[in-house]
Amino acid sequence: MATNKHRVLISTSLAPAGWSILKARDDVEAIPYAPSIAAPELQARLLDIDGIVLSLTRFGTAELAAAPRMKVVARIGVGFDTVDVPALTARKIPLMTVGLANAPSVAEQAFSFMFALAKRNAQHNDAVRAGTWRDSLTTYPVDFLSKTILVIGFGRIGTRVVKRALAFEMRVLVYDPYVSAQVLKAAGCEPVTDLDAAVAGADFITVHCPKSAETTGMFGTARLARMKKTAYLINTARGGIVDEAALCAALAENRIAGAGIDVFEREPAPVDHPLLKLPNAIVSPHIAGVTVESLDRMAVAAIENTLSVLDGKPIRENAVNPEVFG
Repeated sequence: MATNKHRVLISTSLAPAGWSILKARDDVEAIPYAPSIAAPELQARLLDIDGIVLSLTRFGTAELAAAPRMKVVARIGVGFDTVDVPALTARKIPLMTVGLANAPSVAEQAFSFMFALAKRNAQHNDAVRAGTWRDSLTTYPVDFLSKTILVIGFGRIGTRVVKRALAFEMRVLVYDPYVSAQVLKAAGCEPVTDLDAAVAGADFITVHCPKSAETTGMFGTARLARMKKTAYLINTARGGIVDEAALCAALAENRIAGAGIDVFEREPAPVDHPLLKLPNAIVSPHIAGVTVESLDRMAVAAIENTLSVLDGKPIRENAVNPEVFG
């Protein structure tokens, strides 16, 4: 092995498009590892590693301590709740995410949930197949036209949800305390500062903010109680932003019309999870950002991010902690 090669651990979940880029680099040794690798085994492999590309594998202080040569940590995704960012920052190591690579996919999935719920697709499909046609129809579908949608977070995904909502001629409210009212108005939205008041007036609420101490439990019993009985809640962000027990209670008692949930506090979600027994909830296995196309986009972005740091030309806009670059 050439001593001047960069040694990078790569999750085997990386799509082929990312591996293709690595094949063209004779100065990089790509070392595959299973994303389900146990923490002790991962730590044992980090001693002479310059970079790591993560899927859902956790990377914290123990892993960092085992990696004296580490120069870059990259994720095949945009979330980073499984990575200790302050610890990386203290070591001047950037955490790179894939930027816009899966944003369109998540935005589309949010609308997929909204369509399925508002248009009652599953119920209508079941009725036709059961031969009951419209005989069992008790609740009619609803339109998006002129409905109010509240978008929580105006980042890479939220901005795309907004564009799609405007195309459906919806009234768009945005709650994001870190984005100026001028920016939101310029995008055709109505900025809101009182989240509770906005929740009370929304027909659809869709969550697109990071999980943090500030956002964990954002939708609990009290806030869910403010929603319209006819409103729908969508979460394609992170489990824990919506309190699952509170959501289950609201759905079971028909205090809200329905929910579309892609993310859970515990993943995989247990098969006896109460949410899975409710007819007014639809769920998916944390796959909103995963499509045929986005897998390739994310793989390319993750590898380009990693190589940019190793080459001394970091893609700063994809760094969670760009301050490490000085």
